[in-house]
Amino acid sequence: MANKDELMDQVKAQIAIVNAQELISKMTDKCFKKCIVKPGSSLDSGEQKCIAMCMDRYMDSWNAVSKAYANRLAKERSRGGGGGFGG
Repeated sequence: MANKDELMDQVKAQIAIVNAQELISKMTDKCFKKCIVKPGSSLDSGEQKCIAMCMDRYMDSWNAVSKAYANRLAKERSRGGGGGFGG
């Protein structure tokens, strides 16, 4: 039987996978809508550049928000708060 730490590690790993899947899904959806005007059998160079830049900016934004949220949680924990939204 797994101990508490192993179980928590498994839960954290599953959460990370779900978050990564959500990130990819949202990024794909938003960048496709922004960059692909006329879907076809291949992407032209402008679409390829748009997709690459869109994905880069989306990842930059995601990382900035994640870092800000982690900092907020750390501050809340250091003050003895519960953390999270509305905490």
